[in-house]
Amino acid sequence: MHALIVVSHPDSQSLTHAVANAFAQGVAAAGEHTTEIADIAAEGFDPAFNQNDRSAYFLQSPLPGDIVREQARIDRADALVLVYPIYWWSFPGQLKGWIDRVFTNGWAYEETPDGKLVKRLGHLAVHLIGIGGADTGTYARHGYTQAMRTQIDHGIFDFCGAQLVSSEFLLDVNGQAAASHVVAAQALGAAAFASQVPALAAEEAGCR
Repeated sequence: MHALIVVSHPDSQSLTHAVANAFAQGVAAAGEHTTEIADIAAEGFDPAFNQNDRSAYFLQSPLPGDIVREQARIDRADALVLVYPIYWWSFPGQLKGWIDRVFTNGWAYEETPDGKLVKRLGHLAVHLIGIGGADTGTYARHGYTQAMRTQIDHGIFDFCGAQLVSSEFLLDVNGQAAASHVVAAQALGAAAFASQVPALAAEEAGCR
């Protein structure tokens, strides 16, 4: 099985990148799964939703080439993993723009002429890892955890029908927790496909 790990951080030496790499190592440890890390900052992905994107949303023109490439990356994957620093209690702007542009009408979901919503990403497993400086008490006190889960987990991925397998916050990186987060990320990667292997085996057996 194959995981696409999308990381959004301008510094390749950041904890965000270390967590993404550790997750990839965890996935690969079993020796039967593969990963691709999409470093959208290093790749220079343009997050600005533009007129071409708007026209494609209304199905009036083809998707821009960079969006076709990103969607093809996801289509090749069994799991999508987003690893990101938490800025202002949400995604960084570039990652939000990646979602805005890549999760298009007609691919991630479909709005039918009679107003019905068709969710088109039911085949995709999703793992989310947000990395924050504040501690868990701050998130609980202000309701940030629930707000982000409502906005991201439900508002984006449930809307498209994707299977949200895990949604983790690695917090207090300004304290003493940073090193342990890399270890935790590797464990998350090792467990990423564990629950899917029996189902896959049964599915393959049914095809024989």
